[in-house]
Amino acid sequence: MTGSGGRHAAPASRRGLRRLGSPPSRKPLDHPAPEGSRRARRAGGRGEGTDHLTGLARGGALNLVGALCSQAALLLITVLIARFLSQQDVGRYALCFAMLTLLGLLSLAGFRAALTRFVAMYVADGDAGRIRGTVRLGMWISVVSSTILGLGMMVFSHQIAEVFHDPGLTTGVALSGLSLPASTISDAALSATQGWRTMRPFTLIGRIYEPVLRLALTLGALVAGFGLTGAFWALVIGAWSAAALALLALLKYVRRTGKQRPVYEVRPIFSFSMVSWGSSLATAGLLWADTLILGRLTTTEEVGVYTVATRLVTLAVFVMAPINAAFAPQIARLHHVGDNVRLGETYAAATAWIMRLSLPAFIVLIVFPTSLLGIFGSTYAAGAAVTVTLALGQLVNAGTGPCATVLNMSGKVALNMANNIVVLALNIGLNFILIPRMGILGAAIAWSGSLALVNVARVVQVQRLTGHTPFGRATMKEALAAAAAGAGALVVRLLIPDGLVQVVIGSLVAGGVFLAVTWALGLDEADRVMVQSLLRRRRGTRSGAPTRESSVGPAL
Repeated sequence: MTGSGGRHAAPASRRGLRRLGSPPSRKPLDHPAPEGSRRARRAGGRGEGTDHLTGLARGGALNLVGALCSQAALLLITVLIARFLSQQDVGRYALCFAMLTLLGLLSLAGFRAALTRFVAMYVADGDAGRIRGTVRLGMWISVVSSTILGLGMMVFSHQIAEVFHDPGLTTGVALSGLSLPASTISDAALSATQGWRTMRPFTLIGRIYEPVLRLALTLGALVAGFGLTGAFWALVIGAWSAAALALLALLKYVRRTGKQRPVYEVRPIFSFSMVSWGSSLATAGLLWADTLILGRLTTTEEVGVYTVATRLVTLAVFVMAPINAAFAPQIARLHHVGDNVRLGETYAAATAWIMRLSLPAFIVLIVFPTSLLGIFGSTYAAGAAVTVTLALGQLVNAGTGPCATVLNMSGKVALNMANNIVVLALNIGLNFILIPRMGILGAAIAWSGSLALVNVARVVQVQRLTGHTPFGRATMKEALAAAAAGAGALVVRLLIPDGLVQVVIGSLVAGGVFLAVTWALGLDEADRVMVQSLLRRRRGTRSGAPTRESSVGPAL
């Protein structure tokens, strides 16, 4: 791959978009062009102003709240199943959830990224016909494919359970199949709404409503004595109610585009979505292959311990998904208009925010793994080494920023797919080699090593493509703050015995020291934009005044 960056990257990017079939700029709809877009064009790519960072901060700030709710709810569901039921049931729930996730991506056929990217492009171009055509095409394909796969899971649930040598999986597989069409419809609809550069439906429905409802229903089912079957019915009810709300939200946005005849840009959309499909499946395979291989080679009890460790580590990086989601339409727009300078600024800012918000959690994971696992029960302490290993892999993932999103939203989905397929093959091979020898620790080593490798490769590729890296002046500040916070956490570990008290005090010390050192070292422009956006959102909420985001999208 030939490197390009700076001034030379923008023309090539626009030519690449035209080859994909994107139309030239048209008269806008009744939506005015965002102020940031006009300033970017007037600036001629010089990167003047901070509207691009403000848009990212506003969407990211809203979505952070949703991501925290989502990950906390999922963690609490795991805690409930571990406390009310058994390690085996935790493993069964994890295996079914892994199958649901992978088949959901298979059902989407790559339209999760395609709907966001092409809707964002056509909204920027003011093309109502192509917006409607893109939404219809993506939704119909998602509905049909997910229905077929969901019925397959229900019909062959017993045979699937036999693959994992556990007949107790049969009911969970069948109910996961019943949830599959709903979760796919919800994903597709909410991905499309992000094309309007708003995170409200995605956050309120997908990140808050569905997981919190599922948590409440799971708690009720377990207290009532319905066991694991009740937990799976909670998944079904949550998924279908969220799908209904997601469709209503998407319908409100589409109606605002004007009643024009749908135009179906089948070739460019499918060219993008098919490659994105392969890339997404490979990414999901990297995330879930270890769980499925463990289920095949070991027992569901061991899968349960591994799942608990995985859930803890996932909570530490909850900030990545919301910031990436807010980042995707921003990078699609900046790449589309050829503003490479602001693209680089946004890339670095997103990485800095991910690290600032996740580093304290990584410190707690690495210093207090045994005490954290004790929350689920004393039998889960065997996963301490697994937790630390997984945390190190995710630390590299967070530190390299949204590099995969840059590749996808810049049209380099084929390159991203090649990355993911190669690393997935490596991960699967390492799992089959290491799991028989080392058990769940071998799975953790295989996963963390593969994840670190693919992200380093992506950073190099993005640098050659755009001339930008995710690292900047903030990187050294983050490293110094993390070192100080880690030292404080180690002192707590030496003074206080293992247990919940150690975790609480250690978390407060690590977070407080990290925040104090970060503040003492000074905030850069991106940090100030994030803080100001949060304060404006808080004041706007209290006073009832609409924010810019609420003026763009409909209220739910």
